[in-house]
Amino acid sequence: MKRAIQIAFNAKDPHTLADFWAAALGYDIVADEAFVEAMIEQGFATEDDTIRHNGILTWADGAAASDPEGLLPRFYFQRSTTEKVGPNRLHFDLQVGPEHRDDEVKRLIDLGATRLWDGNQGPHSWITLADPEGNEFCVS
Repeated sequence: MKRAIQIAFNAKDPHTLADFWAAALGYDIVADEAFVEAMIEQGFATEDDTIRHNGILTWADGAAASDPEGLLPRFYFQRSTTEKVGPNRLHFDLQVGPEHRDDEVKRLIDLGATRLWDGNQGPHSWITLADPEGNEFCVS
């Protein structure tokens, strides 16, 4: 049986976080205005369930980003009112190679990430960043 993986994030602002991770990973924002409109027309949703983000009609409480090649997991961001507390129990390591790491860190900071600390273990080193809502991830 084939399985697909979607990674879900709780987010105060799911659309901003989806935009950040789409840009960070080279993903596409999942947008299907026709589907959203059909759900409203069929009575499964109301206008109050939607917003316009970057000019596109979409769900107010969720946003998704997907790998344009369909090979990597989709990221789904769902609105949550809970605050992030403490470090992540799970985080991503973006591996770009030592020759690209500093340029990639600068690019991610320009997108809205925050540099937290530098780490190393034996011959391996990385830079830990946080996305716009404070979720930690590493670049090596």
